[in-house]
Amino acid sequence: MKYQISHRTFYDYASDVSLSEQILHLEPRNTERQSVRDPAIIIEPEPAYIERYRDAFGNRSMIITIEQAHQRLSIEGKSEIDVQAPPAYSPDATPPWEDAASYRHAMPTGLAATAVPFAFPSLHTPADDAIEAYARQSFTPGRPILAAALDLNHRIFTDFKYDPAATTVTTHVTDLLTLKRGVCQDFSHLMLACLRVLGVPARYVSGYLLTHPPAGQEKLIGADASHAWVSLFVPGTGWVDLDPTNDLIPQDEHITLAYGLDYADVAPIAGVVYGGGRQQLSVAVDVTAQD
Repeated sequence: MKYQISHRTFYDYASDVSLSEQILHLEPRNTERQSVRDPAIIIEPEPAYIERYRDAFGNRSMIITIEQAHQRLSIEGKSEIDVQAPPAYSPDATPPWEDAASYRHAMPTGLAATAVPFAFPSLHTPADDAIEAYARQSFTPGRPILAAALDLNHRIFTDFKYDPAATTVTTHVTDLLTLKRGVCQDFSHLMLACLRVLGVPARYVSGYLLTHPPAGQEKLIGADASHAWVSLFVPGTGWVDLDPTNDLIPQDEHITLAYGLDYADVAPIAGVVYGGGRQQLSVAVDVTAQD
């Protein structure tokens, strides 16, 4: 699949902002099954300072500083992306999940070494007794790792309701077990917390999902949204993506933007401003499949 991506963000302020400094994760990364062409970021007003770099996880990142007074900040990330579907997996043929959990105490080499940092709790995926109890319903002794993870993926999908009004970016993952509702970010954090409390490596993936309008209706411009899912490390196979919000293994309609330990590592835009007063944020995302 070939896509054009446009991710537009607008900050409107009640009064002048005299200084704005932001960290951007808006340029999709290349992966084994994804190649990015002509990434561009358009910023108004024009920054006085721009630094491009690769963060600790290899994501394309940017720091911008805007020094002129402004009451609106506009940031658009644009790119063209080719995505290939992953191979078919045999969940019951994968190794026992304890093999991956052993990486916490071992010194693996090669691709497995990249999984070690993702086997530990993080800011938004803490270890917790209730989370471990929920995880162990799927991760019984000796169960194949991908079969266990798919079971957990399905349980989160069925046990929790998608509700954009139920949570915020500051909602604690342990509260989800009581709330039983949230959004893709919440479900991904919960799944990561369940995996990592057992020592199983997995990473947070931010990106986009191709959406389809109802039959007979045209797709609305700007109606798409950012999405989040999980990438599990399977010994002998590598990284396998899982989407608990939609109860599936992503194919070629999921576009990866960045990955890290949790949302805090890959927020599309994060920073500080001096002045501005009250602000209003609006976001418009377009994921367009090309013939």
